[in-house]
Amino acid sequence: MSQKTRFVALVAASALALSMGACTSTPASPGSAPAGSGSAAALKDCNVGITMPTRSLERWINDGEQLQKKLKDAGCTVDLQYADNKVDQQISQIQNQIAGGSKILVIAAVDGTALGPVLQEAAKQSAKVIAYDRLINGSPNVDYYATFDNYKVGQLQGNFLKDQLKLDSAKDPINFEPFAGSPDDNNAKFFFSGAWDVLLPYVQKGTLKVISGKSPKSNDEWASIGIQSWLSDKSQAEMDNRLSSFYTGGKKVQAVLSPNDSLAIGIEASLKAAGYKVGADWPMITGQDGDKANVKAILAGEQSMTVWKDTRKLGERVFTMIQQISKGEKVEVNDEKSYNNGVKVVPSYLLEPEVVVKDTVQSKLIDSGFLKASDVGL
Repeated sequence: MSQKTRFVALVAASALALSMGACTSTPASPGSAPAGSGSAAALKDCNVGITMPTRSLERWINDGEQLQKKLKDAGCTVDLQYADNKVDQQISQIQNQIAGGSKILVIAAVDGTALGPVLQEAAKQSAKVIAYDRLINGSPNVDYYATFDNYKVGQLQGNFLKDQLKLDSAKDPINFEPFAGSPDDNNAKFFFSGAWDVLLPYVQKGTLKVISGKSPKSNDEWASIGIQSWLSDKSQAEMDNRLSSFYTGGKKVQAVLSPNDSLAIGIEASLKAAGYKVGADWPMITGQDGDKANVKAILAGEQSMTVWKDTRKLGERVFTMIQQISKGEKVEVNDEKSYNNGVKVVPSYLLEPEVVVKDTVQSKLIDSGFLKASDVGL
Protein backbone atom coordinates (compact mmCIF):
# COMPACT_ATOMS: atom_id res chain seq x y z
CA MET A 1 0.00 0.00 0.00
CA SER A 2 1.46 3.41 -0.94
CA GLN A 3 2.12 5.97 1.74
CA LYS A 4 -0.12 8.41 -0.04
CA THR A 5 -3.03 6.14 0.69
CA ARG A 6 -2.15 6.34 4.37
CA PHE A 7 -2.68 10.07 4.31
CA VAL A 8 -6.26 9.70 3.09
CA ALA A 9 -8.59 10.05 6.04
CA LEU A 10 -12.23 9.05 6.20
CA VAL A 11 -14.71 11.91 5.92
CA ALA A 12 -18.43 12.11 6.46
CA ALA A 13 -20.54 11.23 3.47
CA SER A 14 -22.10 14.66 3.41
CA ALA A 15 -18.72 16.39 3.20
CA LEU A 16 -17.59 14.05 0.45
CA ALA A 17 -20.75 14.68 -1.49
CA LEU A 18 -20.21 18.41 -1.16
CA SER A 19 -16.63 18.17 -2.39
CA MET A 20 -17.73 16.17 -5.41
CA GLY A 21 -20.66 18.34 -6.32
CA ALA A 22 -18.81 20.51 -8.82
CA CYS A 23 -16.71 17.75 -10.39
CA THR A 24 -17.02 15.92 -13.63
CA SER A 25 -17.60 12.21 -13.42
CA THR A 26 -15.25 11.46 -16.32
CA PRO A 27 -11.77 12.70 -15.42
CA ALA A 28 -8.99 13.10 -17.95
CA SER A 29 -5.74 11.24 -17.55
CA PRO A 30 -2.96 12.99 -15.62
CA GLY A 31 -0.73 15.14 -17.78
CA SER A 32 -3.16 15.30 -20.69
CA ALA A 33 -3.63 18.63 -22.44
CA PRO A 34 -6.24 20.72 -20.62
CA ALA A 35 -9.51 21.27 -22.42
CA GLY A 36 -9.78 24.82 -23.65
CA SER A 37 -6.10 25.51 -23.06
CA GLY A 38 -5.66 27.30 -26.35
CA SER A 39 -6.89 30.78 -27.20
CA ALA A 40 -10.18 31.51 -25.50
CA ALA A 41 -12.99 33.97 -25.99
CA ALA A 42 -13.03 36.79 -23.46
CA LEU A 43 -14.43 35.67 -20.12
CA LYS A 44 -17.16 37.78 -18.59
CA ASP A 45 -16.95 38.97 -14.97
CA CYS A 46 -13.61 37.19 -14.52
CA ASN A 47 -11.84 38.80 -11.59
CA VAL A 48 -8.95 36.69 -10.29
CA GLY A 49 -6.61 37.17 -7.36
CA ILE A 50 -3.33 35.21 -7.49
CA THR A 51 -1.03 34.97 -4.47
CA MET A 52 2.31 33.22 -4.80
CA PRO A 53 4.58 32.57 -1.79
CA THR A 54 7.81 34.25 -2.82
CA ARG A 55 9.94 35.77 -5.55
CA SER A 56 13.04 34.13 -4.10
CA LEU A 57 12.46 30.93 -6.09
CA GLU A 58 12.51 31.07 -9.87
CA ARG A 59 9.57 28.73 -10.32
CA TRP A 60 7.07 30.91 -8.43
CA ILE A 61 7.93 33.94 -10.54
CA ASN A 62 7.35 31.92 -13.70
CA ASP A 63 4.14 30.35 -12.41
CA GLY A 64 2.58 33.64 -11.39
CA GLU A 65 3.53 35.63 -14.46
CA GLN A 66 2.53 32.92 -16.94
CA LEU A 67 -0.92 32.48 -15.38
CA GLN A 68 -1.40 36.23 -15.16
CA LYS A 69 -0.69 36.61 -18.89
CA LYS A 70 -3.14 33.85 -19.87
CA LEU A 71 -5.89 35.40 -17.79
CA LYS A 72 -5.30 38.94 -19.06
CA ASP A 73 -5.30 37.66 -22.64
CA ALA A 74 -8.71 36.10 -21.88
CA GLY A 75 -10.07 39.41 -20.67
CA CYS A 76 -9.86 38.78 -16.92
CA THR A 77 -9.03 41.33 -14.27
CA VAL A 78 -5.99 39.96 -12.45
CA ASP A 79 -4.19 40.91 -9.25
CA LEU A 80 -0.90 39.02 -8.85
CA GLN A 81 0.90 39.24 -5.51
CA TYR A 82 3.99 37.66 -3.94
CA ALA A 83 4.09 37.22 -0.17
CA ASP A 84 7.84 37.20 0.54
CA ASN A 85 7.30 33.93 2.48
CA LYS A 86 5.38 35.89 5.14
CA VAL A 87 2.06 34.45 6.30
CA ASP A 88 0.60 37.75 7.52
CA GLN A 89 1.55 39.42 4.26
CA GLN A 90 -0.20 36.74 2.23
CA ILE A 91 -3.33 36.96 4.38
CA SER A 92 -3.39 40.75 3.88
CA GLN A 93 -2.98 40.30 0.13
CA ILE A 94 -5.90 37.86 -0.03
CA GLN A 95 -8.07 40.21 2.06
CA ASN A 96 -7.30 43.04 -0.36
CA GLN A 97 -8.17 40.83 -3.33
CA ILE A 98 -11.51 39.89 -1.76
CA ALA A 99 -12.22 43.56 -1.06
CA GLY A 100 -11.27 44.34 -4.65
CA GLY A 101 -13.92 42.00 -5.99
CA SER A 102 -11.91 38.88 -6.83
CA LYS A 103 -14.37 36.02 -7.32
CA ILE A 104 -11.70 33.39 -7.93
CA LEU A 105 -8.64 33.09 -5.71
CA VAL A 106 -5.57 31.11 -6.78
CA ILE A 107 -3.38 30.56 -3.73
CA ALA A 108 0.03 28.93 -3.38
CA ALA A 109 0.12 29.06 0.40
CA VAL A 110 3.10 30.16 2.46
CA ASP A 111 1.65 28.16 5.36
CA GLY A 112 -1.07 25.72 4.40
CA THR A 113 -2.54 25.74 7.92
CA ALA A 114 -2.94 29.49 8.44
CA LEU A 115 -5.56 30.59 5.92
CA GLY A 116 -8.81 29.33 7.45
CA PRO A 117 -10.18 32.71 8.65
CA VAL A 118 -9.41 34.60 5.45
CA LEU A 119 -10.94 31.82 3.36
CA GLN A 120 -14.07 32.15 5.48
CA GLU A 121 -14.15 35.79 4.38
CA ALA A 122 -13.82 34.63 0.78
CA ALA A 123 -16.71 32.20 1.19
CA LYS A 124 -18.96 35.00 2.48
CA GLN A 125 -18.28 36.82 -0.78
CA SER A 126 -18.98 33.65 -2.81
CA ALA A 127 -15.38 33.52 -4.05
CA LYS A 128 -14.05 30.18 -5.27
CA VAL A 129 -10.64 29.04 -4.06
CA ILE A 130 -8.10 27.02 -6.05
CA ALA A 131 -5.13 25.75 -4.02
CA TYR A 132 -2.16 26.02 -6.37
CA ASP A 133 0.43 23.25 -5.98
CA ARG A 134 0.23 23.43 -2.16
CA LEU A 135 -2.80 22.06 -0.35
CA ILE A 136 -4.53 24.45 2.06
CA ASN A 137 -5.41 22.58 5.25
CA GLY A 138 -8.04 22.94 7.94
CA SER A 139 -10.63 24.82 5.90
CA PRO A 140 -13.87 23.70 4.21
CA ASN A 141 -13.56 26.66 1.84
CA VAL A 142 -11.01 25.12 -0.53
CA ASP A 143 -12.88 24.27 -3.69
CA TYR A 144 -10.17 22.70 -5.86
CA TYR A 145 -6.54 21.68 -5.77
CA ALA A 146 -4.21 21.62 -8.80
CA THR A 147 -0.80 20.04 -8.43
CA PHE A 148 1.55 17.32 -9.56
CA ASP A 149 1.51 13.81 -8.14
CA ASN A 150 3.74 14.76 -5.24
CA TYR A 151 4.05 11.29 -3.79
CA LYS A 152 5.31 10.14 -7.20
CA VAL A 153 7.92 12.94 -7.15
CA GLY A 154 9.42 11.30 -4.08
CA GLN A 155 9.12 7.84 -5.58
CA LEU A 156 11.06 8.98 -8.64
CA GLN A 157 13.84 10.34 -6.42
CA GLY A 158 13.92 7.23 -4.23
CA ASN A 159 13.91 4.81 -7.13
CA PHE A 160 16.60 6.82 -8.90
CA LEU A 161 18.92 6.41 -5.90
CA LYS A 162 17.95 2.76 -5.51
CA ASP A 163 18.79 2.00 -9.13
CA GLN A 164 21.90 4.15 -9.52
CA LEU A 165 23.42 2.98 -6.23
CA LYS A 166 22.45 -0.63 -7.00
CA LEU A 167 21.10 -1.01 -3.49
CA ASP A 168 19.76 -4.51 -4.05
CA SER A 169 23.25 -5.84 -4.77
CA ALA A 170 25.46 -3.43 -2.79
CA LYS A 171 27.98 -5.30 -0.65
CA ASP A 172 29.30 -2.37 1.39
CA PRO A 173 27.28 0.24 3.31
CA ILE A 174 26.72 3.52 1.46
CA ASN A 175 26.98 6.73 3.48
CA PHE A 176 23.72 8.57 2.93
CA GLU A 177 22.11 11.79 4.18
CA PRO A 178 18.39 12.54 3.77
CA PHE A 179 16.76 15.98 3.77
CA ALA A 180 13.09 16.98 3.78
CA GLY A 181 11.26 20.14 2.75
CA SER A 182 9.67 22.93 4.73
CA PRO A 183 7.56 21.70 7.68
CA ASP A 184 4.81 24.22 6.86
CA ASP A 185 4.42 22.96 3.27
CA ASN A 186 1.89 20.14 2.93
CA ASN A 187 3.63 18.90 -0.22
CA ALA A 188 6.86 18.21 1.67
CA LYS A 189 5.40 15.21 3.50
CA PHE A 190 4.34 13.64 0.19
CA PHE A 191 7.75 14.21 -1.41
CA PHE A 192 9.53 12.66 1.54
CA SER A 193 7.10 9.77 1.97
CA GLY A 194 7.36 8.78 -1.67
CA ALA A 195 11.14 8.59 -1.39
CA TRP A 196 11.25 7.11 2.12
CA ASP A 197 8.92 4.26 1.22
CA VAL A 198 11.62 3.22 -1.27
CA LEU A 199 14.71 3.98 0.82
CA LEU A 200 13.81 3.24 4.45
CA PRO A 201 14.07 -0.56 4.04
CA TYR A 202 17.68 -0.11 2.91
CA VAL A 203 18.40 2.15 5.88
CA GLN A 204 16.91 -0.48 8.20
CA LYS A 205 19.04 -3.21 6.61
CA GLY A 206 22.19 -1.09 6.87
CA THR A 207 22.73 -0.85 3.12
CA LEU A 208 22.26 2.91 3.47
CA LYS A 209 24.11 4.24 6.51
CA VAL A 210 23.03 7.64 7.86
CA ILE A 211 26.21 8.68 9.67
CA SER A 212 24.61 11.81 11.14
CA GLY A 213 21.78 9.83 12.69
CA LYS A 214 19.27 12.19 11.07
CA SER A 215 17.15 9.36 9.76
CA PRO A 216 13.39 9.44 10.46
CA LYS A 217 12.15 6.10 11.75
CA SER A 218 8.93 6.53 9.79
CA ASN A 219 7.29 8.89 7.31
CA ASP A 220 5.43 10.55 10.17
CA GLU A 221 8.73 11.96 11.47
CA TRP A 222 9.67 13.66 8.21
CA ALA A 223 9.52 17.20 9.63
CA SER A 224 12.38 16.41 12.03
CA ILE A 225 14.77 16.89 9.12
CA GLY A 226 12.74 19.56 7.32
CA ILE A 227 14.39 22.76 6.07
CA GLN A 228 12.22 25.78 6.82
CA SER A 229 10.95 27.76 3.82
CA TRP A 230 12.99 25.61 1.39
CA LEU A 231 15.89 28.06 1.76
CA SER A 232 19.23 27.20 0.17
CA ASP A 233 21.25 28.91 2.90
CA LYS A 234 19.51 26.79 5.54
CA SER A 235 20.22 23.54 3.71
CA GLN A 236 23.82 24.66 3.24
CA ALA A 237 24.15 25.36 6.97
CA GLU A 238 22.62 21.98 7.82
CA MET A 239 24.95 20.16 5.44
CA ASP A 240 27.91 22.13 6.82
CA ASN A 241 26.98 20.91 10.29
CA ARG A 242 26.62 17.29 9.24
CA LEU A 243 29.92 17.26 7.36
CA SER A 244 31.93 18.95 10.12
CA SER A 245 30.35 16.92 12.92
CA PHE A 246 30.10 13.43 11.45
CA TYR A 247 32.29 13.16 8.34
CA THR A 248 35.74 13.38 9.84
CA GLY A 249 38.74 11.12 9.58
CA GLY A 250 38.28 10.50 5.87
CA LYS A 251 34.58 9.59 5.96
CA LYS A 252 32.69 10.75 2.89
CA VAL A 253 29.01 11.16 2.17
CA GLN A 254 28.12 9.17 -0.96
CA ALA A 255 24.46 10.02 -1.59
CA VAL A 256 22.03 12.77 -0.58
CA LEU A 257 18.24 12.81 -0.82
CA SER A 258 17.35 16.43 -1.58
CA PRO A 259 13.62 16.91 -2.18
CA ASN A 260 14.01 19.95 -4.42
CA ASP A 261 16.50 22.08 -6.34
CA SER A 262 16.74 24.99 -3.91
CA LEU A 263 17.89 22.66 -1.13
CA ALA A 264 20.21 20.87 -3.55
CA ILE A 265 21.96 24.14 -4.41
CA GLY A 266 22.75 24.73 -0.73
CA ILE A 267 23.92 21.16 -0.25
CA GLU A 268 26.18 21.42 -3.30
CA ALA A 269 27.67 24.69 -2.02
CA SER A 270 28.46 22.99 1.29
CA LEU A 271 30.17 20.08 -0.45
CA LYS A 272 32.31 22.44 -2.51
CA ALA A 273 33.36 24.33 0.62
CA ALA A 274 34.29 21.02 2.25
CA GLY A 275 36.57 20.15 -0.66
CA TYR A 276 34.51 17.52 -2.48
CA LYS A 277 35.39 17.21 -6.18
CA VAL A 278 33.29 16.08 -9.12
CA GLY A 279 34.70 12.89 -10.56
CA ALA A 280 36.59 12.07 -7.37
CA ASP A 281 34.39 11.93 -4.27
CA TRP A 282 31.27 13.87 -5.26
CA PRO A 283 28.07 12.22 -3.95
CA MET A 284 24.87 11.45 -5.82
CA ILE A 285 22.28 14.22 -5.24
CA THR A 286 18.60 14.40 -6.18
CA GLY A 287 16.45 17.47 -6.84
CA GLN A 288 13.16 18.75 -8.19
CA ASP A 289 11.88 21.67 -10.34
CA GLY A 290 14.36 22.00 -13.20
CA ASP A 291 15.68 25.39 -12.05
CA LYS A 292 18.30 26.91 -14.34
CA ALA A 293 21.09 26.84 -11.76
CA ASN A 294 20.41 23.19 -11.05
CA VAL A 295 20.31 22.21 -14.69
CA LYS A 296 23.74 23.82 -15.00
CA ALA A 297 24.78 21.76 -11.98
CA ILE A 298 23.48 18.58 -13.64
CA LEU A 299 25.45 19.37 -16.79
CA ALA A 300 28.55 19.99 -14.63
CA GLY A 301 28.14 16.68 -12.79
CA GLU A 302 27.29 18.37 -9.47
CA GLN A 303 23.69 17.13 -9.34
CA SER A 304 22.54 13.72 -10.47
CA MET A 305 18.96 14.44 -11.49
CA THR A 306 15.96 16.68 -11.07
CA VAL A 307 12.31 15.75 -11.08
CA TRP A 308 10.78 18.02 -13.67
CA LYS A 309 7.29 19.33 -13.16
CA ASP A 310 6.32 21.23 -16.30
CA THR A 311 4.64 24.12 -14.51
CA ARG A 312 3.34 25.41 -17.83
CA LYS A 313 0.93 22.47 -17.76
CA LEU A 314 -0.07 23.35 -14.22
CA GLY A 315 -0.80 26.91 -15.30
CA GLU A 316 -2.82 25.62 -18.26
CA ARG A 317 -4.84 23.38 -15.94
CA VAL A 318 -5.60 26.19 -13.49
CA PHE A 319 -6.50 28.49 -16.38
CA THR A 320 -8.95 25.85 -17.57
CA MET A 321 -10.43 25.56 -14.08
CA ILE A 322 -10.93 29.33 -13.99
CA GLN A 323 -12.60 29.24 -17.40
CA GLN A 324 -14.94 26.50 -16.23
CA ILE A 325 -15.81 28.32 -13.01
CA SER A 326 -16.40 31.60 -14.87
CA LYS A 327 -18.71 29.90 -17.36
CA GLY A 328 -20.62 28.02 -14.68
CA GLU A 329 -19.39 24.67 -15.99
CA LYS A 330 -18.36 21.60 -14.04
CA VAL A 331 -14.71 21.74 -13.08
CA GLU A 332 -12.67 18.81 -14.32
CA VAL A 333 -10.66 16.84 -11.75
CA ASN A 334 -9.00 13.42 -11.79
CA ASP A 335 -8.51 12.65 -8.09
CA GLU A 336 -11.24 12.74 -5.45
CA LYS A 337 -9.68 10.63 -2.72
CA SER A 338 -6.04 11.46 -2.02
CA TYR A 339 -5.97 14.97 -0.59
CA ASN A 340 -7.80 15.33 2.70
CA ASN A 341 -7.13 18.74 4.26
CA GLY A 342 -8.42 17.69 7.67
CA VAL A 343 -11.94 18.95 6.97
CA LYS A 344 -12.77 17.64 3.52
CA VAL A 345 -11.36 15.71 0.60
CA VAL A 346 -10.44 18.45 -1.87
CA PRO A 347 -11.26 17.65 -5.52
CA SER A 348 -7.89 17.66 -7.27
CA TYR A 349 -6.22 17.55 -10.65
CA LEU A 350 -2.86 15.78 -10.62
CA LEU A 351 -0.20 16.13 -13.33
CA GLU A 352 2.66 13.72 -13.97
CA PRO A 353 6.28 14.56 -13.05
CA GLU A 354 9.31 13.06 -14.81
CA VAL A 355 13.02 12.56 -14.23
CA VAL A 356 15.63 14.64 -16.05
CA VAL A 357 19.31 13.65 -16.09
CA LYS A 358 22.32 15.03 -17.96
CA ASP A 359 21.57 13.03 -21.10
CA THR A 360 17.95 14.23 -21.30
CA VAL A 361 18.36 17.94 -20.55
CA GLN A 362 18.31 18.75 -24.26
CA SER A 363 15.41 16.50 -25.25
CA LYS A 364 13.15 17.28 -22.29
CA LEU A 365 13.91 20.80 -21.12
CA ILE A 366 15.38 22.56 -24.14
CA ASP A 367 13.50 20.99 -27.03
CA SER A 368 10.20 21.45 -25.18
CA GLY A 369 10.87 25.15 -24.78
CA PHE A 370 10.84 24.99 -20.97
CA LEU A 371 14.36 26.43 -20.93
CA LYS A 372 16.54 28.11 -23.54
CA ALA A 373 19.87 26.47 -24.35
CA SER A 374 21.56 29.77 -23.49
CA ASP A 375 19.97 29.66 -20.02
CA VAL A 376 22.09 26.67 -19.09
CA GLY A 377 25.23 27.27 -21.15
CA LEU A 378 24.41 25.01 -24.09
